[in-house]
Amino acid sequence: MAISAMQAAKAACQLSGWNLSNLQLHKLLYIAHMLYSGSHNGEPLIYDEDFQAWDYGPVLPSVYRHCSAFGSSRIQNVFHHVQPPRESGDEVSYIRNVLSEFGDADPYQLVELTHEPDSAWANTYIPGVRHVPINQAEIVSEYQRRFSEA
Repeated sequence: MAISAMQAAKAACQLSGWNLSNLQLHKLLYIAHMLYSGSHNGEPLIYDEDFQAWDYGPVLPSVYRHCSAFGSSRIQNVFHHVQPPRESGDEVSYIRNVLSEFGDADPYQLVELTHEPDSAWANTYIPGVRHVPINQAEIVSEYQRRFSEA
C-alpha cells in the first residue's frame, strides 16, 4: 500500500527529529521510493506524484514548494494538516531504514548518489528543464541495475 508524497515527507522529517533540509528530504525520499518500488514488483512507495528530474536530483514538486521557505535550513513541522501514515506499515519501515543508512550524509553526497551514471535521474534529466517526470519503470530499472545480483 502506497502513501502520499506529503505523508512520506512528514514521516521522514519526524523520524529525523526535524533535522533535514529540503534537499536532503528529496534525495532520501527518492532512495526510499526506489528501494520500496524495486522490492515490491514496481509498486510505488509514493502514489500521488511523480518524482521530477531537477538540477540537484529527483524532486517531488508539491513537497518542494511546501518546504521551500526553509531554504537550506532544517524543515520545521509544516505538515500539521497531513494524516500520518501507519507506523506499522512497510512504507514507514523503508523510510526509517533509509534515514538510518543515509540520514547523516552531507546533502551533496546524497546528490552524488542520485546522480550516478545510468540512474533514473541521469536517464531523464534535461539541463535547465525542471518539470520532466521520472518514469516509474525507469526507477525500478535503476533498482535492478544497482541491487540485482549479477
